[in-house]
Amino acid sequence: MPFVSAARYGKDNVRVYKVERDAAAGTQTVTELTVCCLLEGAIESSYTRADNSVVVATDSIKNTIYIKAKEHPVNPIEVWAATLGQHFLDTYSHISVANVDVIQHRWTRMVVDGKPHPHSFLRDGEETRNVTARVSRKEGAVIESSIKNLLVLKSTGSQFHGFVRDEFTTLPETWDRILSTDVDATWTWKAFPTLQAVRDKTAAFDKAWNDAREITLATFAKENSPSVQGTMYKMCEQILEAAPDVAKVFYALPNKHYFELDLSWHKGIKNTGKDAEVYVPQSGPNGLIKVEVSRDQRSKL
Repeated sequence: MPFVSAARYGKDNVRVYKVERDAAAGTQTVTELTVCCLLEGAIESSYTRADNSVVVATDSIKNTIYIKAKEHPVNPIEVWAATLGQHFLDTYSHISVANVDVIQHRWTRMVVDGKPHPHSFLRDGEETRNVTARVSRKEGAVIESSIKNLLVLKSTGSQFHGFVRDEFTTLPETWDRILSTDVDATWTWKAFPTLQAVRDKTAAFDKAWNDAREITLATFAKENSPSVQGTMYKMCEQILEAAPDVAKVFYALPNKHYFELDLSWHKGIKNTGKDAEVYVPQSGPNGLIKVEVSRDQRSKL
């Protein structure tokens, strides 16, 4: 007999914008989110017998997202996501897990006439701050924080040599190359047994995100990288050291290639090696390097 082995449902792509006004300072702060909330629990009969009595309408889920954004601070998004997830467990006894994904879109305050503008912002790239919170009756809250779509490039300070060479290899070794990638960095927090435990770490979430972003940028810029693998491992090590409540760190870095262009066919123009100035950006295929580094419980990290 067939049976429902896993099921979840809810509302996706719920867009939320919240403005916070500081009347004393005369400034405003804005936060724009895209939210997905999927519920699990004793809902099998809605699939197998078309029993809608166990279904919390996805429209109700959408409305709840807006109301909880009004009732609670949305920053840091880790705490708000856990608060939203806990609401569904507290409200509906047959729901056992709430999965909440939050994307925070980047709005940066404008600087006008040398001063931060009180209520004007710009979108400086497609970078987002993301959170995935799985809030369950049995396991508490499992939270993953991440940086997505942070596009970085450096025009020198990267190498790649000493790799396997065989009959399939055409890539030349290099001691100086362009390095560019879209940063996808995720850190998983140690499990939180209760919502209050999440709220007790409110300050830690912003600090970890700021530290992870700074570590990523500084390591990328400063190191004469021997490989993407070696550089991303150093990033993971430093994030684990900076955030003691983080259990593991994951990076996925696509290698966005910029190839030298041989122009010698036209009047002997030199444009390779130390003479290279014009390159061809390559959209695909591209390398993709991933790593997950977990905390060794025996170490001081």
